[in-house]
Amino acid sequence: MQLPWSEIKTVLLDMDGTLLDLCFDNYFWLEYLPLCYGQAYNLSLAEAKQTLFFQFAKHQGQLTWYCVDHWTEVLGLPIMQLKQQVSQLIGWRKHAEYFLMKLNEMGKEVILITNAHPKSLALKMQKVNLAPWFKHLISSHQYGYPKESQIFWQKLQRAINFCPENTLFVDDSLNVLEAAKQYGIAFLYTIDEPDSRLMKAKEVHDFRVIKDYQDCFSI
Repeated sequence: MQLPWSEIKTVLLDMDGTLLDLCFDNYFWLEYLPLCYGQAYNLSLAEAKQTLFFQFAKHQGQLTWYCVDHWTEVLGLPIMQLKQQVSQLIGWRKHAEYFLMKLNEMGKEVILITNAHPKSLALKMQKVNLAPWFKHLISSHQYGYPKESQIFWQKLQRAINFCPENTLFVDDSLNVLEAAKQYGIAFLYTIDEPDSRLMKAKEVHDFRVIKDYQDCFSI
């Protein structure tokens, strides 16, 4: 699956589920946090999940969904402290570092754009060596809008002055990719298995899928 590299100048990359294995985030939000919430408020695991998932659904696609300060206040739990307790699960997706190395060798402008809160980004950077590969590391919280919003893309373009017609964007979220498509990003790709624990390919119809980063380059 050779990409049209001669047409690509800027590479925008998501973090969680794209470069880093989504197993950490899925485990934390879907399993570990409900366990801690249930213990804190004397609820069964099923009751805790029902309560939390109802809360999560109300904020899906909004900046608050990604905001650890919001959930710390709303849930009354030290979210970052709890994340630290299971941070051993943070790690690269297969061949992600190789992908970044090749992009840098080709002289592409490589920029991280994530919906992760700056505190979550800082935690990830304690575990994986992200910084050397990127010209910029950008959290959508800096702009006050998530990547699902057109305002995010407008602010991003003003900040880094990229050309959508010469830009590759890789993200595991189809909703985010739809927003990027609406903004006019030319080359859009998603990830086959963001969470290595699930080992289940998702159905994708509108975007090309990267199964292995090594396949993006000719041998």
